[in-house]
Amino acid sequence: MMSYLYKIFPIICLFILTACESERTTSQTKILGLWSLHIMEVKDAESGEWREWKNGMGGFLLYGEGYGALHLFERGFEETDLRFPNFNDSIPIEALKHLTKSYYYIADYQIDHNNQIITHTRISHSNPGDWGETVQRRFHFSGDTLILQPVEKENASLRLKWLRQNN
Repeated sequence: MMSYLYKIFPIICLFILTACESERTTSQTKILGLWSLHIMEVKDAESGEWREWKNGMGGFLLYGEGYGALHLFERGFEETDLRFPNFNDSIPIEALKHLTKSYYYIADYQIDHNNQIITHTRISHSNPGDWGETVQRRFHFSGDTLILQPVEKENASLRLKWLRQNN
């Protein structure tokens, strides 16, 4: 019996390693691409129920090979008559206030497959104070939906559901 176990043990180990690597490859490949924000929700502290955050948000999330980009904005952000020049210090205060309704960053990322956490290290950010900051997001898939939840305490009550965009 023991000699039989010695013979099949390497086969069992190879099977387990292959299965684990397959899971890593699947989630890495599955996350790549362009995602559109379906809904951003906040968990009510009293009832524990999820509700839409700030009357709705829009956004895009792009994951490439090792780098990602995020852009969140209030619903209807692009529907404005405001026009102003880029890279100019004569932007009207009304336009500057409008720009604060948009949030974006570019980051490199790593995936911890065992804990299902994506770590973003921000390369640039719409808020200069967040350049170089590292944040973590729990992730899982529900069909073609990517669900991300911030790990850091101040944003842990948020949940973002992203739909894959067909390219």
